Amino acid sequence: MTTTADPQTHGRPGGAAETGPLPTRRPRTPGQRWARAIQYVLLGVLALIYLSPILFMLSTSFKTGADAAGIPPSWIPNPFSTQAYDAILTAEGTPVLRWFANSLIAAALHSLLVVVTAALAAYPLARMRFRGRGVVFAIVVATILIPPVILVIPNYLIVSGLGWLNTLAAIIVPTAASAFGVFFLRQFFLSLPVELEEAALLDGANRWDIFLRVILPLSRPALATLALLAFLTNWNDFLWPVYVLFTADVQTLPAGLATLQSANAVRYDLLMAGAVIASIPVLALFVFLQRFIIEGVSRSGLKG
Repeated sequence: MTTTADPQTHGRPGGAAETGPLPTRRPRTPGQRWARAIQYVLLGVLALIYLSPILFMLSTSFKTGADAAGIPPSWIPNPFSTQAYDAILTAEGTPVLRWFANSLIAAALHSLLVVVTAALAAYPLARMRFRGRGVVFAIVVATILIPPVILVIPNYLIVSGLGWLNTLAAIIVPTAASAFGVFFLRQFFLSLPVELEEAALLDGANRWDIFLRVILPLSRPALATLALLAFLTNWNDFLWPVYVLFTADVQTLPAGLATLQSANAVRYDLLMAGAVIASIPVLALFVFLQRFIIEGVSRSGLKG
């Protein structure tokens, strides 16, 4: 009877595994430690530089009106006050919470429409073979070069003809067909292994099943990235809501904050408090989706 040696034991009798000394990390030299410390200091300084506008905005929002307009400006509120938040959240003529809700609803629905339309357009351009595919893709990419301001009047006429003026539909639907979204998702779809689709075809799946059950689950990082970018675009839009939204109850937050400024003769504490409220969803989404964003952006450029 022959026995085979366990590869884990390297043929030693009794099954005793041959274990060598664990590799030890070489200690850093003083020069390496100093270089690492300098790197951390530089990164910390750069982080403070990039975060300083946000920190100053947050600090100013907790100042009084006189302290916020003081010269020279101070970083620490003196005294610490929440009167700016109390003023903008309770004012009757400036319903900030209503504007916040309108912006949140519009941006969420807009990002959903962008993801759906872009995914449905990008998959055929990435995987299906049909005559004129390259021309269609070139036209889609070329539309990215058109300045958005040129489309204001045509979009206004379309929205007016549909009866959507002064409704949230006017800021949700018109820009839902995103040429950048199609380009971005197409690049990501091209990076996915085609063997997965071939295996699904051999198992009897059709193109629609492959798109829903194979492509979309694998594309969660790209979809999350595109959703966040679309959310930010709609959330920060100022010009278009000013043209199509007329009353305070349907206004969005960026346009509403401009009204807040004109109504209060440049109260910097109120403006910064409104800006803090407006930045909360954006920062929360970025923190929640940053892993998907990094992966989606890195993988979308693997193949052209």
